[in-house]
Amino acid sequence: MDRLEKNGYRYAGASKEAAVKICEWAKKSIRGEGTCYKQKFYGIESHRCLQMTPGVRNCTMKCVYCWRDITITVPGWDKTVDEPAEIIDECIQAHRKLLEGFKGLESADKKKIKEAQEPKHAAISLAGEPTLYPKISEMIEEYAKRGMTTFLVSNGTLPERIEALEKEPTQMYISLDTGDEGIFQKINQPVIKNAWEKVNQSLELMKEMKCRTVLRATVVKGINDTGWDKYAKIALKAEPDFIEIKSYMCIGFSRERGLRLDNMPKHEEIMEHALKLALEMGYKVKDEKKDSRVALISKK
Repeated sequence: MDRLEKNGYRYAGASKEAAVKICEWAKKSIRGEGTCYKQKFYGIESHRCLQMTPGVRNCTMKCVYCWRDITITVPGWDKTVDEPAEIIDECIQAHRKLLEGFKGLESADKKKIKEAQEPKHAAISLAGEPTLYPKISEMIEEYAKRGMTTFLVSNGTLPERIEALEKEPTQMYISLDTGDEGIFQKINQPVIKNAWEKVNQSLELMKEMKCRTVLRATVVKGINDTGWDKYAKIALKAEPDFIEIKSYMCIGFSRERGLRLDNMPKHEEIMEHALKLALEMGYKVKDEKKDSRVALISKK
């Protein structure tokens, strides 16, 4: 068992590039301990969400705040391209196996355990940059055929893949942590050339998308917690429906990169940042979830 499997990941597909993991909020929901902010903001039931990725080690960045193991990161795709249906089938099978331990748990909601066996939503976001997967559009289509909604989370460094999407997800995320190129290089640590220019191209493309669109900023105190005027200028290129301002969480492998609890903004600070950005953009702060240290800014 490798490092990822010890941390709850399970591989899928013949090439073992895809992976699935039970989200902590899904576990909490089953135990009656709360739900993910995505349920509060967008109505996605935490216990019915499949958290997966078509490429667990494939990414174009090595973000300092990432809770994943970025030592295994490769910037391209160098293995067999598994079919979307095969990946999804195996992810759901692994998802069900990982849920088996809850069946004997006294505090578990039996109705939710049963419903969790048939996920209705796929968060294509577990690790890596999912648009590196050559059949990402076909994967979104396959989920749609199964009656599942999708969140596609991208770092925006592959605008050509976003432009080539024949099937849009239910919700398109682009992670945008700063409006300053220098800070971008420091916090996101891209491993490809012209990453900043490519992100800006993706923001322009996002503006034309028909699905729900969201920018997400992970705020690391002392690194990217200023300059909201610059952020607003860049973000308005995309005219997103929503922006999530979220605190960095000192968990997982991020602790191996020198980040500490002091780098985690308090929820009150996140709300202050959200209010500043909303004012700069002409948006409004619509919602918040204190235990996740996240605020939702809305265009309407």
